[in-house]
Amino acid sequence: MKAVILAGGRGTRISEESRIRPKPMVEIGGKPILWHIMKLYAHYGIQEFIVCCGYKGQMIKEYFVHYHMYQADTTFFLDSQKCQLHRQKAEPWRITLANTGLDTMTAGRILKVREYIGEEPFLLTYGDGVSDVDIGKLIEFHKARKRIVTITTVQPTGRFGALQIHPDTGQVIRFREKVRDDQGWVNAGFMVVDPKIYDYLGDGSEMLEAGPFERLARAGQMSAYKHKGFWSPMDSMRDKAYLEGLWAEGKAPWKIWEGNP
Repeated sequence: MKAVILAGGRGTRISEESRIRPKPMVEIGGKPILWHIMKLYAHYGIQEFIVCCGYKGQMIKEYFVHYHMYQADTTFFLDSQKCQLHRQKAEPWRITLANTGLDTMTAGRILKVREYIGEEPFLLTYGDGVSDVDIGKLIEFHKARKRIVTITTVQPTGRFGALQIHPDTGQVIRFREKVRDDQGWVNAGFMVVDPKIYDYLGDGSEMLEAGPFERLARAGQMSAYKHKGFWSPMDSMRDKAYLEGLWAEGKAPWKIWEGNP
């Protein structure tokens, strides 16, 4: 099964980073968050990726063009303009980097890589969120439900205490620190998709979460896989600092693969 990663957006909410690089190339622990996502999938045996590039997509291509050199010790012979790589190590990944356009909507990006996906089920996620979701169990859940799309859903941990305040007196009636159970379930990405989704994408001019997913839900063709473990997007510099801190402390829940890094 192939994993399709949506990596073409502008990332305007983290503009401090995205003005110089595409959001999936923002680093956590010295590695692009895109790499972290791919390592998660690879842990479950997924070795083939289709990355939907757009904004500053050439930087994603340049990263993988030089990937072997980044991973190895290198000796340069300046007089002969040659180099020798030592202790090479690289994952056995097959990666298709597709230019899906600067302003293409997410539905359109999937249509533009259909020829690389083929007419088979595939995995789909966003290039800016990490999780410890069990991809194997997710796939099993999807197959058992026999619907077109299964999305991983989470209840995000509340970042602030929740106060119930009397509307007239301003008295705090109830205080709860970091509410979780009361929060709704949200789409965390990490989806499993059957090829019948192409019938719901129209001409590709919509965001997936708007028209296509609404139509799938109305048709009873969408399942929710409830994940109660770790998930975090990287929408802001605060999110980046949070993820960096977890990685630096050796407490990154999404690092489920063996080896270092």
